[in-house]
Amino acid sequence: MPLPRRHLLAASAGVLLPPCITRAAPAAVDAPNYIEISPTLATSGQPSAEALQSLAAQGFQAVVYLAPGTVPNAVANEGELLARQGIEFVHIPINFGTPEASHVEAVAAALHRLQGRKVLVHCEINMRASSMVFLYRVIELHEAPAAAYEAVARVWSPRGPWRRLIVEQLARHQISFDPY
Repeated sequence: MPLPRRHLLAASAGVLLPPCITRAAPAAVDAPNYIEISPTLATSGQPSAEALQSLAAQGFQAVVYLAPGTVPNAVANEGELLARQGIEFVHIPINFGTPEASHVEAVAAALHRLQGRKVLVHCEINMRASSMVFLYRVIELHEAPAAAYEAVARVWSPRGPWRRLIVEQLARHQISFDPY
């Protein structure tokens, strides 16, 4: 009897899976608007305390938090919960109504320093995080803007000061893209 396709692929790698075993997809973080950008980078809204406590088990090594600690759903002891798991915590509080170029630079510096580690960038809903990670991906990693912007568009369509910041940063770096 011929082997099913998954067995042929496993066998070609030197592994034969029993018929009852399949590879499970990696667990997503229990947080609003969780988006896996790559195997080492994800964005989301605020994870619950329980979800934060499971990040090390999911391989995360660092968390960058972009909302002020005073937002209503902030986890007051987030840094402590992460430190107990050996996860680095970086807090760059960005007031939602006044994002600035200095915030883009701070996020880029943090993500550059954390390269090679599995990182979760989050805020309240994933509006700040998706926008800042988009700018990092396009400006620092030189990813195609249209492809990188898909992660933002899954969460929201930036307006007001966020759209202005994105447009200004793209223009400053001579990147031609009109965020929709």
